[in-house]
Amino acid sequence: MKCIVTAGPTYEPLDQVRRLTNFSTGRLGTELAEFLVLGGYEVTLLRGEQSTWTQPVKARVLPFTTTANLKDQLKANANEVAAVFHAAAVSDFAFGKIWQRTRGGELTPVKAGKISSRLENVMAELVPTQKIIAELRDWFPRAFLVGWKFEADGDRDSAVADGREQIAECRTNACVVNGPAYGDGFGLLTTDVRHCSTPQELFEQFAAILPKRG
Repeated sequence: MKCIVTAGPTYEPLDQVRRLTNFSTGRLGTELAEFLVLGGYEVTLLRGEQSTWTQPVKARVLPFTTTANLKDQLKANANEVAAVFHAAAVSDFAFGKIWQRTRGGELTPVKAGKISSRLENVMAELVPTQKIIAELRDWFPRAFLVGWKFEADGDRDSAVADGREQIAECRTNACVVNGPAYGDGFGLLTTDVRHCSTPQELFEQFAAILPKRG
């Protein structure tokens, strides 16, 4: 039974030397991939190049870079996949236009392989990236899909509500909610909410709800 796990951050380039990325080590997804391999699953781990947790795993490991690159990797590996665990920290924004505000108040476009640090009053436009999770059901119509929802603001109830909204809008089977709003541990949302204090507990819950291997 084939599974895909995404882990670690995407990045979006500002220029040829600077990037916008997320705080993500890739550890949880990497450890999940290893757990699944030990459970007898055939696993492809898509892990961001910027991940700092790079321990070897028995899974097939493929690196990704930008949000668009991760999207391409998922689509290229969509054949006969039974489950997708989308734990990657995908950038919500990419850079749009870059300007410098002159002393007269005018905005002048800036284009360079490396934007000079000598420039003053440089402004960058942030534009939303495409939501990968919203397209997973189209790419994996019969797979068991698990999304992640990291929430920094609010409380546990609001975080769980956001997770349920993700399931409904993205047609996933489950959602893992975590972050400061949820508090310690993880909430695994399916038809109910299962609190997991540790990653190992979360992985064991996955094993319990995954479709049985054929």
